[in-house]
Amino acid sequence: MTAVNAAPIPLADAGTPAGPRRRRPRPVRGSRPGWIVYASLGAVLLASVFPFYWSLLIGSGDSSTIRDANRSWIPGGNFFANAAAVIGDPAVNFWPALLNSIISSGLIAASVVFFSTLAGWAFAKLRFRGGPWLLVFVVGTMAVPMQLGVVPLYILFSELGWTGQLGAIIIPALTSAFGVFWMTQYLRQSVPDELIEAARVDGASSFRTFLTVGVPAARPAAAMLGLFTFVSAWNNFFWPFIVLDRQNPTLPVALSLLQSNYFVDYSIVLAGVLLSTIPLLLLFVFAGKQLVSGIMQGAVKG
Repeated sequence: MTAVNAAPIPLADAGTPAGPRRRRPRPVRGSRPGWIVYASLGAVLLASVFPFYWSLLIGSGDSSTIRDANRSWIPGGNFFANAAAVIGDPAVNFWPALLNSIISSGLIAASVVFFSTLAGWAFAKLRFRGGPWLLVFVVGTMAVPMQLGVVPLYILFSELGWTGQLGAIIIPALTSAFGVFWMTQYLRQSVPDELIEAARVDGASSFRTFLTVGVPAARPAAAMLGLFTFVSAWNNFFWPFIVLDRQNPTLPVALSLLQSNYFVDYSIVLAGVLLSTIPLLLLFVFAGKQLVSGIMQGAVKG
């Protein structure tokens, strides 16, 4: 007998039908952004920082700096002198105006956060007749320009004798339609209904449930709302310019008096603008870390 030498059958091919070869999975790229993202962020950063640099450049020069075509792009050494001129100008009343801006902006921000959180909790987690339509009405008020209510508001506060006082700019801004909508959407997504039912089973009232469940969950959104409301109230010029007088202005209204003369020294004007932005920059520096951490804690749900 002659032995037949047969080739061994590979184990991988034994018992498996021949078919198309599977492709190896392609390696997943890392989540690190590319140069396009960094270039875009760099362009946005430069566009955001340039107005501050321009204000510092003109505000640290003299009255001829803004008209000098061959000006140096390095800030000069007159900023502190120009800032002292702004602070010492008797027509500006810098320190009382700064205090008025801090008081009014702080009260408006605290009031908007409080009332918006309460209303947002009611619209998001309480069931009552006409709730959705009432929320639509509140959101619809954002389409009404503020300029339409200036004349009635001025007549009202004039009859109350509040013109020239801070209450005239605080009372109309105690709540915000945008704040109500913002807190409603956040609480609707961040607080599960099962948590509210558990609090009710434990015997908590509606307000107690709001304090123990709603307020801790609303902190990230409330921090964002309070920060942006403070900045908006700080920069508000139109209504305070109408209802306040020169003896009791806010800071933007007081700085506008620097341009009331026949000759406008823009180095002093822009130095005053930089002075008005310093409190906002300090607010972002000290509250930025807590704000970002609160947003991240609210975004990550276990």
